[in-house]
Amino acid sequence: MKQTMPEANVQEMLEEKESELRTRKYIGPFTKVISIIAITWSLFQLYVNSFGVLDAIRLRSWHIIFLLLMTFLLYPAYKKEKRKRSLPTVFDLIWLALGIGSFGYLLVNYNSYVFRGGYLLPIDYIVAGIGVLVVFEAARRVVGNLAILALIFLIYNFIGPYIPGAFGHSGFSVKRVIEHMFWGSQGILGMGVGVSATYIFVFILFGAFLRISGFSNFINDVALTIAGRSAGGPAKVAVFASALMGMINGSALANVATTGTITIPLMKKTGYNANFAAAVEAVASTGGQFTPPIMGAVGFLMAEFLGIPYLKVMIASTIPAFLYYLTLIMAVHFEARKNGLKGIDKENIPRVMEVLKKQGHLSLPLITLLGLMILGYTPLYAAVVSIFATIMASWFSKDTRMGPAKILEALEEGAKGSVGVGIACVIIGVIIGTVSLTGLGLTFGYQVLQFAGEGQIYIAGLFVMVMSIILGMGVPGIAAYVIVATVAAPVLIKAGTTPMAAHMFVLIYASLSNITPPVAMSSYVAAGIANADQTKTSLIAVRLGLTGFILPFFFLNNPLLLMQDGSITRIIMAALSAALGVTCLASGLQGWLLTSTSWLERSLLIVAAFLTIEPSVGLDLVGIVIFIGVLLWQRLTKQKELKWG
Repeated sequence: MKQTMPEANVQEMLEEKESELRTRKYIGPFTKVISIIAITWSLFQLYVNSFGVLDAIRLRSWHIIFLLLMTFLLYPAYKKEKRKRSLPTVFDLIWLALGIGSFGYLLVNYNSYVFRGGYLLPIDYIVAGIGVLVVFEAARRVVGNLAILALIFLIYNFIGPYIPGAFGHSGFSVKRVIEHMFWGSQGILGMGVGVSATYIFVFILFGAFLRISGFSNFINDVALTIAGRSAGGPAKVAVFASALMGMINGSALANVATTGTITIPLMKKTGYNANFAAAVEAVASTGGQFTPPIMGAVGFLMAEFLGIPYLKVMIASTIPAFLYYLTLIMAVHFEARKNGLKGIDKENIPRVMEVLKKQGHLSLPLITLLGLMILGYTPLYAAVVSIFATIMASWFSKDTRMGPAKILEALEEGAKGSVGVGIACVIIGVIIGTVSLTGLGLTFGYQVLQFAGEGQIYIAGLFVMVMSIILGMGVPGIAAYVIVATVAAPVLIKAGTTPMAAHMFVLIYASLSNITPPVAMSSYVAAGIANADQTKTSLIAVRLGLTGFILPFFFLNNPLLLMQDGSITRIIMAALSAALGVTCLASGLQGWLLTSTSWLERSLLIVAAFLTIEPSVGLDLVGIVIFIGVLLWQRLTKQKELKWG
């Protein structure tokens, strides 16, 4: 039976996974209160991340206070709560008071705690317990599944003595756990919320300014001019647009929900099968999370983990992202050729010069961002400057000009859009805190390495791949990366891979959980929009995104594809041969090259793909010979068909 979803179920699924879609809608004067809080928060974040000076603990505490304010005012306490209301409930105000009180207490008394050498008073434990409880309630409302996972990790701190085997531990007292989670630097106030209070918030705000300035329309028009007229043009437009927008917003689901409502019907109208159209959008939206230069803000978190400049992370992700999207572009091209699909009519495509003349100025913010980062400025500074560049660029045209109303709208939208990711970053502090307190990461790594055997990097990678996909299912992209980077990345590093390769490995697989059955959320939402079969869509998505599933294993032991450990010449050769490899892969999977391929030709193309993706001159040459052989045979076959047809 065809498993399609009515529009109501699509919306329900989106609301379940994309927290911003299930917020309350206030009516009356209280809407102004929400707007003032959101705008104040955005201005505060801009100030402290540019001109202001505030130490890390205070910045993180203020960030959490604003997060709790927005959470308990905007997010309903239960699913069936009436969304339209004039005021928050009494319970919301109680939770809000407890949250502001506990973290406000931390703000005021943190110096005293430090001067006492970490000694806590009885009141400090009480406040810490309240603070942890408030964070869990906020996470329950915003990121329910992640709150459950964090609760499991929290319980693990106490039940260690009752767990047999290697994963057991001596256990910790309630006081010790609360102190570690609330007052320590590796718990709630740890790296997760630290990145949320800086990079993530500012880049989400930057994305809001880009959207309101009309940048998304500019991207769609540019994509149309580039690929609209070619075979299967709408699908290629979907790939370009979704890659660029997914890179900025960092949410595969949000990207499917926004760009998919435009691209999926257009693909279907051009002749693509509904399942295939939905899969293309799901795969294209998912890849944005590891696509430079922004990488959905995950890259900045990776730079923090690795202790390196973000520019190095951005460079390392370039070839994997390029190969991922090249596979998808070639797959939709071969699918279009196979089914005789054409592009969009010329009269329906804007002219390049017209697009650049009317909207080209909107590219200035991205040029500014890239230019500043290449010149060596921090991503944070570059993002803040680019926000102001967005406003200035919008003034170049009357149609895009951002006046005071639009600027305030962007400030408000950016703050609201940061709540879901922000609360996720706060609650994963409990997970990170548990891993650091109990040594769970070391234990897990030791067990995997014991099972895989010393030096068996690919077997260890297989375990980590499965773990990364499972932990990433149904979890926001940034939160998924933090979890797997904390628990799984050290395993690969101990197995012998480089830290960059290990972190890129887990990031890609955590992202791909969006299209991996049985919890392929991006595929399911796209299927709902397309009125397609959920299972078929997710299976096609896995096929289209297959490069993402196999590529990380190739750079585990040979980081040339991450632009590391090799000369420029070797890196370029590896990238070019891999590009040929993914083209062979797309051709073999879609069953088309110059004409329809036989099973033997498909098998040879897939073999050629694996040989050329692996950075090795000898294997590349063998793969190229196989590809040329299939190509020449196809050309000969096609000529015979024309002669006798």
